[in-house]
Amino acid sequence: MGMRTKVPMNEIFIVDDDPSVRAALALVLSDEGFQVTSFEGGEAFLNAARVRTPGCVLIDVHLPDCSGLDVLRRLDAQRYPAPILVISGQGDIPTAIDAIRNGALDFIEKPFDLGAVAARVRDAIHAWANLNHNGGLTGDFRGHERLTARERDVLERIAAGASNKEAGRELGISPRTIEVHRARIMEKLAAKNAADLVRIVLGKGRRGH
Repeated sequence: MGMRTKVPMNEIFIVDDDPSVRAALALVLSDEGFQVTSFEGGEAFLNAARVRTPGCVLIDVHLPDCSGLDVLRRLDAQRYPAPILVISGQGDIPTAIDAIRNGALDFIEKPFDLGAVAARVRDAIHAWANLNHNGGLTGDFRGHERLTARERDVLERIAAGASNKEAGRELGISPRTIEVHRARIMEKLAAKNAADLVRIVLGKGRRGH
């Protein structure tokens, strides 16, 4: 197994089988000072991603050789050391949510504004660099071991009273994606509502048997 090499934080991997989308994204991201490497399929991307880590990955959920979800699973995206943004059509939101559960940081809906995509990439890289991916929460509240590092980051903001919008800004993701994580966290911790969630984290209201 070769060692994965760290490439400059400003390199972006784009994985999309549509050449016009790749060209448009490459143009706008290059204008923003990013170095862009494009792939039209999942296999070529996986071969590169296993040995090199870019600053950010943009990947379409529909690829000709394998689905974006399969790529995330094979990459072990939950542990991949760079933020992954999934590109989805408006009808693919359930798939995009599955992508987040499989390790994507956030999703971007088509049709998208190219300038907004560049801003989302910058925000994702900035937030990723500042996040504590060991999970910032301390204490062994009930069910803590079932949460991913990103879910712990989200829960820490929720427990501190942040709104979805505020938490999203701090973590570099959309408020809609915060909602996805919040629902997943509540399901894992068997919390009835946000107040119950905070009580669990603070170690109050534990259910004894």
